[in-house]
Amino acid sequence: MSKHEFFFKIATTADEFEQIHRLNYQTFSEEIPQHEKNEEQKLVDPFHAENTYIICIKENEVIGMTAIRDKRPFSLDRKIGPVELSLSFPVNSPCEVRLLSVKKEYRNGRVFLGLAQFLIKYCLKKGYDIAFISGTVRQLKLYGQLGFQPFAQLTGTDEALFQPMYLTKKTFDESIAGRILPPTIPFLPGPVRISEKVMNALSISPISHRSDQYKEKIAKAKDILAKLVNSKYVHIFLGSGTLANDVVAGQLSLETGRGLILANGEFGSRLVEQAKRFGLQFDVLNKDWGQAFTRDEIISNISDTTGWVWAVHSETSSGMLNDLGLLKEISEQHQLKLCLDCISSLGVIDVDLDGVFLATGVSGKAIRALTGLSFVFHQHEVQASYTLPQYLDLGTYMAKDSIPFSQSSNLLEALLTALEDISRETFEKVVETHSFLKNQLKQFGFTIISEENSSPIILTIEIPSSLSSVVIGDILFNHGYQLHYESDYLQRRNWIQIACIDHYDKADLEKMTNLLNRVITYEQTAKQQSLVTGI
Repeated sequence: MSKHEFFFKIATTADEFEQIHRLNYQTFSEEIPQHEKNEEQKLVDPFHAENTYIICIKENEVIGMTAIRDKRPFSLDRKIGPVELSLSFPVNSPCEVRLLSVKKEYRNGRVFLGLAQFLIKYCLKKGYDIAFISGTVRQLKLYGQLGFQPFAQLTGTDEALFQPMYLTKKTFDESIAGRILPPTIPFLPGPVRISEKVMNALSISPISHRSDQYKEKIAKAKDILAKLVNSKYVHIFLGSGTLANDVVAGQLSLETGRGLILANGEFGSRLVEQAKRFGLQFDVLNKDWGQAFTRDEIISNISDTTGWVWAVHSETSSGMLNDLGLLKEISEQHQLKLCLDCISSLGVIDVDLDGVFLATGVSGKAIRALTGLSFVFHQHEVQASYTLPQYLDLGTYMAKDSIPFSQSSNLLEALLTALEDISRETFEKVVETHSFLKNQLKQFGFTIISEENSSPIILTIEIPSSLSSVVIGDILFNHGYQLHYESDYLQRRNWIQIACIDHYDKADLEKMTNLLNRVITYEQTAKQQSLVTGI
């Protein structure tokens, strides 16, 4: 996206609001005689303090806008009475759209279309189920193309007549604007886009988890998973990756000796928390997020009483890939039992669990099945333990061939179908996407976290401290690119992440990175301008 193209955002700066007031005046005082003219040539909406403005930016100019408000009464309520009384269907969470305006020289439809598409994404994310507007009768065809439907009687004067209209997801989807809106592209570490084939597998009629057919299917899934990572055994649990890590903690509670947990990110810290809840005795080697563990650091934290080590393989929170070879080598030399959280690396890069005591994975990330199943890999036979809760006892699952309790055949069908698509080409595609995105971002001068030890699964970029990662992420989301930015641990550091585990067209990657650069450049310029002008 070049600097001459449009992009859309929520207005936040004093200069943007100043331009909004002037555009409001041009449209609703000069062009449509709804309000009187004034010398300032500005029109401040009476609900300005309650409005959220969606604006269209060209270079540094506001060329289009609309306002959203959800506080009752709406301006339309004051004209026709409570709007719900004029509808034949119920509404739950309405909002009002007002002040839809585009500068005359840009009224070719593209800006209106972009405002409508941004509007619908914003409303859905906020939980609104309907939007009302008073549409000028001069543009009823345009409103219809954007998905607005007329209802109730006209309002206004002969010089400025308005038609009450409403917009829902259904009317938008059926409109021209809705039909040409591309689906949102997720750049999340999970969930990822689910293929039609996997969704079809999910909808197959469920079968009993006690049937021979189910036993055959789970045995097949376990065989594929074990071969994928060179593990002798694997058991499938109905639950998230946190459950699988709790199962590991349960097994470690049966071990003698202290443990050593390596933490250089959010998920390493979560292992520490889980170990504490199980009452495990352990030490912690903490590093700054994104910093690699060195051989000397690890060895210096091993004592005569250390019996096990627990670490995250791909530390998604920073984009860090911890050195599995180094961990296996040290564990072998010091006769330690190595445990790994492989939740973000399973199915997306080569993982060899030979020599690993326990490891975990899930169905809902790079494997591209549905969230809901988790895995515990191990090389040794495990006996049932009566000191552990049954649901967390790996030995109980081993004794019952992974089916000690009720399970979902639908999730298993989806998993089996997704596993069929994992291949060497899958791994190569992830590395290719990561390399392409990394080069694009570096060309724009972005600061990449963990660049030297980065996992090909995800890229982490540091947003300038003067800006908000949430604001940037929201803008990209409302343009159809869902980056990873809403987690608390990312917001605390003002980081945004771009996952590489989905299947992407290079054209989409280029558009996304160009837009990201365009938005950040604009926001930095706007921030600097406000500091200079003191507004």
